[in-house]
Amino acid sequence: MAAIRLQKIISTAGVASRRTAESLIVEGRVTVNGETVRELGSKADPDADDIRVDGRRVKSPGRRRYILLNKPRGYITTRSDPQRRPTVIDLLTTGGVREYVYPVGRLDYDSEGLLLLTSDGELAEKLMHPRHEIGREYHVRVRGVPDERGIERLRKGIALDGERTAPATVEIHRVIESTSHGPDAILSMVIYEGRNRQVRRMCEAIGHPVSRLKRVRIGPIKDDHIRPGEFRDLDAEEIAALQRLAARPHVARKHVARDARKHAARDPVRTSHVARDDVAREPVNPRPTGRPRTPRDPRSPASRRTDRPRRG
Repeated sequence: MAAIRLQKIISTAGVASRRTAESLIVEGRVTVNGETVRELGSKADPDADDIRVDGRRVKSPGRRRYILLNKPRGYITTRSDPQRRPTVIDLLTTGGVREYVYPVGRLDYDSEGLLLLTSDGELAEKLMHPRHEIGREYHVRVRGVPDERGIERLRKGIALDGERTAPATVEIHRVIESTSHGPDAILSMVIYEGRNRQVRRMCEAIGHPVSRLKRVRIGPIKDDHIRPGEFRDLDAEEIAALQRLAARPHVARKHVARDARKHAARDPVRTSHVARDDVAREPVNPRPTGRPRTPRDPRSPASRRTDRPRRG
């Protein structure tokens, strides 16, 4: 086989995303035939050369895994934690996963909800890149009920670390009246980038700190039946949908905030517009006009899964 860039070999093998692989090379953690390689752009032959990361041989990729986990609170989104806190990998290992998979993006320790893990480094890199603007929807419980001005600030973007966040789709999903300190709100927030603790910091910036945060959708991937700590493999339709998203050209979202205002004016307390809109743009299984729905059609009431998720 012809020589290939090391970072591509490492990501294709499922050891790390391409960007992380570049960091591993620069840090001197990659060797080729016993020699440490630190220069980006270095190439090797995966069939002929002995390539190792942290002393572990990089093997040719076998069957790739694409796993959807409902992460509980109290778990770290990483492969290992120096403080020995429980990690999402612990849940998969307990559930019988032996392949080398790693998280696509992150959910912080106190957050919960859907998380993708895969051994497909190239797809993971594309899904995490903000250029592809893959919407991630969160249900966010905040203290108090933001007024329209606060909601508008979230939609237009909040300055974090000197840089404004990208436009987001934000609505009041529900108001909870009976609390000891007055009403709380659950916001539906769809963001298209993944800065550190972004949703929490955005809500704090408008004076409504987050008390609970749950991710309910990643692009077209949504599953209300996986309990916390359980996981399942994505099916072929879901994998294909993610691959289509990762391959699509860049589309600017400068009108997101304006469109959100227009819809909110018609119905200020909507509960399902965000999911309908984004799933329409990012269909799991687009069908030709006139084709009859089947039980596997995600729009059909009969589409509930029969494959039981596993508990970690």
